[in-house]
Amino acid sequence: MAALGNRGTVTEASGFNPEEDAQKIYNAMKGAGTNEATIIEILAHRTIAQRQKIKEAFKQSVGKELLDCLKSELTGNFEMVVVGLMMPAPVYDAYELKNAIKGAGTEEACLIDILASRSKAEIKEIIATYKKEHGKSLEDDVCGDTSGMFQRVLVSLLTAGRDESTKVDEAQAVQDAKDIYEAGEAHWGTDEVKFLTVLCVRNRNHLLRVFQEYQKISGRDIEDSIKREMSGCLEDAFLAIGQFLHFLLKGSTSQ
Repeated sequence: MAALGNRGTVTEASGFNPEEDAQKIYNAMKGAGTNEATIIEILAHRTIAQRQKIKEAFKQSVGKELLDCLKSELTGNFEMVVVGLMMPAPVYDAYELKNAIKGAGTEEACLIDILASRSKAEIKEIIATYKKEHGKSLEDDVCGDTSGMFQRVLVSLLTAGRDESTKVDEAQAVQDAKDIYEAGEAHWGTDEVKFLTVLCVRNRNHLLRVFQEYQKISGRDIEDSIKREMSGCLEDAFLAIGQFLHFLLKGSTSQ
């Protein structure tokens, strides 16, 4: 499963030798059994760029694709983790999205985790990578496996239309907070489109002000209101967006 937004940071390994790493990984897979500890010790402590060099060195020295060898030797969650480590971020996201969509049922949580936590540039790269890797439109596949307002939220996220400036329009923030309140807590029933318009389009700094104003108006945290007003996948989607924005804002203010 893709992590919510925070994909972590790995610094470059000092004295990096891709040929040596490739040989160690090959030895770890050779013979009966697989030395999983050696594989994860190497790959988890290399940057994405360094892992790609290990892939190249492995192919040159062994004559096989490292990814294919790992898939044949490993199983279960460990295989998923290691395969994910070997993929560039957009390729892994596309891979996860495809797995979430294909087959019986859809893993909605995976769709939400990825699409709610990626930047505009990352979303565009994922869309292009998905098309290249799978020969299909990501939006078409998402629409084919989802429905209703949840589908509309995902499509909105796929347009990569969020404002990424830092500008806060104070008057608009107040109006947005009022619109969300009136669409939910203020009356019977919920107008989800109002939530979509604000949560999927406005920039993070603007949304912080919206959330502050919303609490003044309603006496509730925005996440509490989402839990009260919505349910199922739609609730999860809006909560993920709100929680991820809080995560980003907390990180930016602590730097």
